[in-house]
Amino acid sequence: MSELLLVRHGETEWSRDGRHTSWTDLPLTAVGEEQARALRPLLSGRKIAQVHVSPMVRALRTAELAGLPQPQIDPDLREWDYGGYEGVATADIHRSRPGWYLFSDGVVPGPDGHPGESPEQVGARADRVLARLDPELRAGEGDVVLVAHAHFLRVLAARRLGLPAAAGGLFTFETGAVGVLGAEHDRPAVVAWNTRNP
Repeated sequence: MSELLLVRHGETEWSRDGRHTSWTDLPLTAVGEEQARALRPLLSGRKIAQVHVSPMVRALRTAELAGLPQPQIDPDLREWDYGGYEGVATADIHRSRPGWYLFSDGVVPGPDGHPGESPEQVGARADRVLARLDPELRAGEGDVVLVAHAHFLRVLAARRLGLPAAAGGLFTFETGAVGVLGAEHDRPAVVAWNTRNP
């Protein structure tokens, strides 16, 4: 079975400042561009069969700078819709909602077109992605790379491991980092996580 490589995009202004960023299409910072370039040596020695990327500029630019070949845009790889928490840091949310936790509590509705998503809705999107990729992973002809966003990739990792979407909260995921999901005895397993090129 091929391995599934999860790549979080490089740093943006809002990721640096801890602000929730889903549909706001921010570019990478200079640091984020350097993080994306630093992914090249981590990925270059692998046989890559497919690359799928979120439609957001920060993910597309990360894939480009990392030297990933022929990325296919997949709208299901977009970040969790944070609804009314778009652009807001967790510390600010806690002022009006102490103890709030994204992976169990979800978000409040936002502006038109951005009602927000529950953990289960994000999990359902991750399940769709995994179902589409399963034949390629089973074919074993090369790794599959997903370039996307921290919270979505954390949920996707949990679902790949057979855990509920809320278990994505058990993982952290730094900007410009790679997670590798493979198998042990034909069961999904974490091979590496939060790997960066120093």
